[in-house]
Amino acid sequence: MMSALARALWSTLLWLALPLLLLRLWQRGRREPGYRVAWRERLGYGPGSMPGAVWVHAVSLGETRAAAALIDAMRAQRPGLRLLLTHGTATGREAGRALLREGDRQCWLPYDTPGATRRFLRRHRPALGVLMETEVWPNLLHQAARQRVPMALANARLSERSARKGRRLAVLMRPAARAVALVLAQTPDDAARLRAAGAPAVEVCGNLKFDMAPDRALVARGAAWRTAAGRPVVMMASSREGEEPDLLRAWAAQPAPRPLLLLVPRHPPRFDEVAQLVRDAALTLARRSEWADAPPAAARAADVWLGDSLGEMPLYYGCAEVALLGGSFAPLGGQNLIEAAACGCPVVMGPHTFNFEQAALGALAAQAALRVPDLAHGVQQAIAIAGGASQHEWSARARAFAAEHKGAAQRMAGRVLELMRR
Repeated sequence: MMSALARALWSTLLWLALPLLLLRLWQRGRREPGYRVAWRERLGYGPGSMPGAVWVHAVSLGETRAAAALIDAMRAQRPGLRLLLTHGTATGREAGRALLREGDRQCWLPYDTPGATRRFLRRHRPALGVLMETEVWPNLLHQAARQRVPMALANARLSERSARKGRRLAVLMRPAARAVALVLAQTPDDAARLRAAGAPAVEVCGNLKFDMAPDRALVARGAAWRTAAGRPVVMMASSREGEEPDLLRAWAAQPAPRPLLLLVPRHPPRFDEVAQLVRDAALTLARRSEWADAPPAAARAADVWLGDSLGEMPLYYGCAEVALLGGSFAPLGGQNLIEAAACGCPVVMGPHTFNFEQAALGALAAQAALRVPDLAHGVQQAIAIAGGASQHEWSARARAFAAEHKGAAQRMAGRVLELMRR
């Protein structure tokens, strides 16, 4: 009874907020036009698809990349599988297009209102739903149970911080967790927290991101760019708002000759803002978007390269000799470091890695990463690694760490398809 009242209150609040959510969506569409595409799907409308597809929800770019490994593994085990792929962000939807085959369908996940989720499930009638990582929505899971669509949570993770928030909303979130038929957790710690949150069937399968194979052609091109630059390259990977000013101050304070700084912001709408921060720091700038296959002479002489492109992270990691981990120097939880390791790029990270703590601890234990208290120390350590004789050893340990933990995609694909057969 209490859970039904909590879900009704959640639905009412979300319904009242819908005009603001749609306005925000339209405003984001000014900078990222993809948000204005097929916006009625956010309300559960739009074309349907043939019944019986495997529905995979990957909210953003990182989840979509991880989902690619799972989708490939499911298709290998079940040829002819049809896919319904949903997203919440424009970057995720753009990346997801490359995963589609004939007969597949792609759309937005609707807002979590009873009507929108009911319409979505009735229009598509999937055989099974797979939510990636942390996507637990009360009305979506309630409607899936009513329409007898079994749901799995794949590559699931739950930090202690998120678990504490969940406990405060237990009357709403515990029934949602109980509605998930199968949870495939990344680590034993994640599994323990997910069981405590109410998930009835939890298994540890590892992290799909170890199965993401970087584009070797992009990695090789990045290495060629580093050779062309003629000096060591230090990257700031997926920087977040508030981190760049500290980075640029620390960088400008280093004695010459400095390595080349490759700065890759996390969010594309901030590319111009970060470019201005570089200029304000009196550092010369070259933008990746301004050249095609290779950096011109003017770019090779710049202090900073701005990685203002999409889909080229393997290129950037291939170019860098070491990467500072964005989101870890402010209390934001850090970013995925596994892709860097797979490209042979060691990582220097700050104190805040709670979103990817197990991977961070594993990289530290494998001596593929280094932890520092702040960005000033991070810059010093990164420069020391990039220009040091042991850089090749750091790179080899990073690749070995990534290779050691592969196999989650096959395990998860088998369990998801078994759930569908049942």
